[in-house]
Amino acid sequence: MWTRTCLLIAASVALACAQQRPVNLDDMARMRSVGDPQCSPDGKFVAYTVGTIDANADKHHSHIWMASYDGAQNLQMTNSEGSESSPRWSPDNKYLSFTSSRTGEAKGSQVWILNRLGGEAQQLTAVKGSLESYAWSPDSKRLALVVEEPAPETKPDDPPKPIVIDRYKFKEDRIGFLNDRHTHIYLFDVATRKTERLTTDDYNEVNPSWSPEGTRIAFMSNHDPEPDRELDGQLYVAPAQPGAKEQALTAAKDYAEASRPAWSPDGAKIAFLEGDANKWGAYVQQRLAVVDTDAADDPTLLSTSLDRGVSAPHFTPDGKSVEVLVADDRSEYPALISVADHSVDKLMPAPVMVSSITYGQACTAALVAGDDHATEVYALDNNHPRQLSHQNDALFSQLTLGKVQEITAKSQDGTIVDGLLTTPPGYTAGAKIPLLLRIHGGPNGQDAHSFNYENQLFAAHGYAVLNMNYRGSSGRGSAYARAIADDWGHLEVQDLEAGVNQVIAMGI
Repeated sequence: MWTRTCLLIAASVALACAQQRPVNLDDMARMRSVGDPQCSPDGKFVAYTVGTIDANADKHHSHIWMASYDGAQNLQMTNSEGSESSPRWSPDNKYLSFTSSRTGEAKGSQVWILNRLGGEAQQLTAVKGSLESYAWSPDSKRLALVVEEPAPETKPDDPPKPIVIDRYKFKEDRIGFLNDRHTHIYLFDVATRKTERLTTDDYNEVNPSWSPEGTRIAFMSNHDPEPDRELDGQLYVAPAQPGAKEQALTAAKDYAEASRPAWSPDGAKIAFLEGDANKWGAYVQQRLAVVDTDAADDPTLLSTSLDRGVSAPHFTPDGKSVEVLVADDRSEYPALISVADHSVDKLMPAPVMVSSITYGQACTAALVAGDDHATEVYALDNNHPRQLSHQNDALFSQLTLGKVQEITAKSQDGTIVDGLLTTPPGYTAGAKIPLLLRIHGGPNGQDAHSFNYENQLFAAHGYAVLNMNYRGSSGRGSAYARAIADDWGHLEVQDLEAGVNQVIAMGI
């Protein structure tokens, strides 16, 4: 599916292939990270983020770019000394908004807007606290803001306060010690710039989603008396007005995951992701569920016939199906699940890695990755990828990459285990070379068909690199993921050993 092309040398209007070479350490800083694609309402453009590394300054920057849907243009929209993220289009197509902590009327990350007719970006919000996310209302007159309560004010010469641990979950990876400040949803009026709380309850609220007519907001929250001990929350809906009283659409037994709910086009149903009981917390395989917005019935599971985890639900325009992303044995692809009969229609063949799908009028785009190319933005024309962004093309045209192939092994008890093997550029099958076993950890998740810089760097230095999706990994079904629950260091070790033995038998 993927081909590497030569670079167009505009000056001579001729094609010339760059001198190819193996991956080196400096290429890590040269690679650009592409993310968060967003179709414009008219379907003519896709906004996205580009992250770059300044190795000399030891800094990372992120800016907003825009590609035309026909692929003819790629334009950088922001270029401040700071960074920008979370591009979003106003539904009336007048503004491209984003978040940034660039100097403005208020400190911290705020929402800024670019007028589609031109001009400099203007700061829109000035919230106190930490802005986590935001969403435009369908009429473009309001924003739903997710804001964490501000920290208590301190003076520069105040001594540091002691860390008091009085909750069950007190620490988290990449965050450190957790505070007791809550995250709430606020309504922001674009014209008056007035900010008001949606609800008055003192719970964490995340992932607001406006109803199609703009009069209601669905969101996820955990109202359990001991929220730190309950992994899942509930789905709520509230009138889109300050001081509203929310209504629960799911119960604690429904294990609603904290992902963004998706409204049906008529506003009668909401699709969400359902998890499982706490004891399976490390091995949760998210399932697709729908619930009527009048809360008359319990949620209906739609993905019962699909023993794979799903994500990113989105109703089709006719409301008859829900499109999701399916994590399936080293791949992730879009699929349609029928609301009526729960049938599953796989939309793209494996191997492929698709994420962050976005929709607009006559526009469907996503991030697409592969073994031999970096993640870029692609248009999905009838589910056929067509590349829109080209942030890493110049770099990859210089590189000679190692080959990535699928590996299957049989564990001690007969279980089939799958993985990926990366060999050096020009490797001759059967030749003995050093082998590295790279374990993905977790123990959930999976190694998949996306570009792996680390593996390619080792391959460039003559190593073979093996990645095995041992039991406990996602992408092989619920029983496969749960097989190591309460039994770490047993079956997964046998599975990893089986992969190593298989590669040794191949001559490496």
